[in-house]
Amino acid sequence: MSEAAAATESPMPRWAKVLDQTTCIGCHACTTACKAENEVPLGVSRTYVKSVDVGEHPDARRAFQVTRCNQCVDSPCTDACPTKAMHTRPDGIVDFNKDICIGCKACIAACPYDAIFINPEDNSAEKCNFCSHRIDSGLEPACVSVCPTQSIMVGDLNDPESRVAQMVNRNPVSVRKPEKGTKPKMFYKGAHQATLDPLAASRPEGPNYAWAQAPSNSGAFNDGTVPAGNPLGGNSSAAAKLSYDQPHQRPWDWRVSAYTWTKNVGSGIYLLALMLVATGLIEPSNPLWRWVAPIGGGFFVAVTCLLLVADLAHPFRFWLIFWRPQWNSWLVKGGVILVSYSTLLAAHFVLSIFGFNTVTAWLGIIGAPLAVASSIYTAWLFGQAKARDLWQNPLLAPHLLTQAMAAGSAIVVPFAIAFASQAAVDLALWVTAAATLLHLAFVASEFASPSPSEHARVAHYEMTRGRFRHYFAAGVVLSAIGLAAPWLGIWVCLFAFLGPLAYEHAFVQGGQSVPLA
Repeated sequence: MSEAAAATESPMPRWAKVLDQTTCIGCHACTTACKAENEVPLGVSRTYVKSVDVGEHPDARRAFQVTRCNQCVDSPCTDACPTKAMHTRPDGIVDFNKDICIGCKACIAACPYDAIFINPEDNSAEKCNFCSHRIDSGLEPACVSVCPTQSIMVGDLNDPESRVAQMVNRNPVSVRKPEKGTKPKMFYKGAHQATLDPLAASRPEGPNYAWAQAPSNSGAFNDGTVPAGNPLGGNSSAAAKLSYDQPHQRPWDWRVSAYTWTKNVGSGIYLLALMLVATGLIEPSNPLWRWVAPIGGGFFVAVTCLLLVADLAHPFRFWLIFWRPQWNSWLVKGGVILVSYSTLLAAHFVLSIFGFNTVTAWLGIIGAPLAVASSIYTAWLFGQAKARDLWQNPLLAPHLLTQAMAAGSAIVVPFAIAFASQAAVDLALWVTAAATLLHLAFVASEFASPSPSEHARVAHYEMTRGRFRHYFAAGVVLSAIGLAAPWLGIWVCLFAFLGPLAYEHAFVQGGQSVPLA
């Protein structure tokens, strides 16, 4: 091919979709066609039609929104995926490869639109991918071909003659959640804001939608289900109430809540023992440093790794994180940190066996930053979940380290009583109390200030007054009792040890309990 011919060759397509909600009749033909074409099992959907009743009787109307993957230019799901199973094709379609999906659900946590799910039949993540197999064959996606009102259009944004490019460039169109900075290529014409904003409409008071059962916010649905709609009442200026939507599942369950705590404990044990060595309150030959630090820290890090693997929908594929890593993912970076920290603790243990105690003390120069990194990297892992406003707190990293010192110091106290001087015991007790006080200060700062968004307000509600209020209350009360450690001694250390666990469960689950679609 000549250079002139290459220069005039058409650029790579940039596929996008326009949904004309002014002509959508809410027939759900796109939903059924998608299920048939892609063999989507019952209970999950790549696309569906949400409806909201706007206004009050007799001046009310029903607004529709076709809900699916937004095919983002800056897609959070591909950044979060540790194995490149979720990836962007050269033509802009965000696609997935089930053969290398480990089922970590990081893509689900990251998606601001709740468009990804775990297929219950093959345990792999999937979503709308524009029927890429049909696109590659020169066909339209199944939903486009069956829409009776031609409300769904797919086309090339690089082709100015395409209907989609003309619609986007010449008509007022909207995208969902532009504030997330994902640059969606799913454009809505004439969509009502009460459908675009998942918190604009309130939930129905009764047990049913127009055509389906409406999940409640408690009882049987307090099992990982996230009911649609705003539990605090819609935030739309117009009266808006959901008439049909689909509930979604919280991607990360109690195992992720527990993992944030166990790795904090594993870090805190080592850091407190190192502090005692550095201050001269114990010698490197002391059993607290020689055995408790590597064995205690190693035990909790091992439990952390087991929880992480157990949470995978494909646990026997966990090795793909290291075999084909996607380095933007904090699951990959966190995995490297945990392996490095585990290796250091193993080296510490082996050196202790052979009596190289001074060497283990000098090894703390490397061990301290690894222990800190093991504790705080989850702040960036949660930060990649752009959908979860509660987790976008710039103080989350120091808060996690504070919890590590509170829980880790508390568990070191009985060993200090057994193996160390009273001065070492006193330091461990005061560190436990000081770290616990700082932890409670972080909690107070989170909830005393106004919520930065409606999403965060609903998450705060679910934590403190909603489904997870008992865990939140337990976390605060247990930690408050732990403040008395310097005066009541070992008897209250258990409270300081368990308080962060209850709080983390409320924090992790509450952050995922806000509807996104």
